Amino acid sequence: MKKVGIIMGSDSDLPVVEKAIDALKDLEVPYEVHVYSAHRTPDETRAFAANARANGFGAIIAAAGMAAHLAGAIAAGTTLPVIGIPVKGSFDGMDALLSTVQMPGGIPVATVAVNGAKNAALLACEIISVSDTEMAAKLDEMRKEGAQAVLQKNKEIEKKYNI
Repeated sequence: MKKVGIIMGSDSDLPVVEKAIDALKDLEVPYEVHVYSAHRTPDETRAFAANARANGFGAIIAAAGMAAHLAGAIAAGTTLPVIGIPVKGSFDGMDALLSTVQMPGGIPVATVAVNGAKNAALLACEIISVSDTEMAAKLDEMRKEGAQAVLQKNKEIEKKYNI
């Protein structure tokens, strides 16, 4: 199975990123976590991106706040799918969201909601599932379990409030 790379621009992003780590653990997806900055460690960021495919990665998640150029910097150095997590900081995360989602033509970055780390991990798994039937089956099962949980809550609400 392909690995997922998780890169955060600062260790202060870890509380958000942990939700992605937890989702990958739950689905038994191999991953690596690093702190690289588009601005402070551009050489290391570039090297990670350039070597990611050869190092067994299938997708990369990049979390950053404020100017949030990390996902774009990584996407510029690889043709692997890059998923950006805009991290809430100043301006309620709108600065990070716009910096992540507004990429020039030819350098795509998939972008999830501000602090949307769990969805970033699930999107990475969905990308991997295109060529991995085991991952596809895990995702199908997870969706069924989610539907059952909602239906159970519905029964409880109906029982309590419907006459």
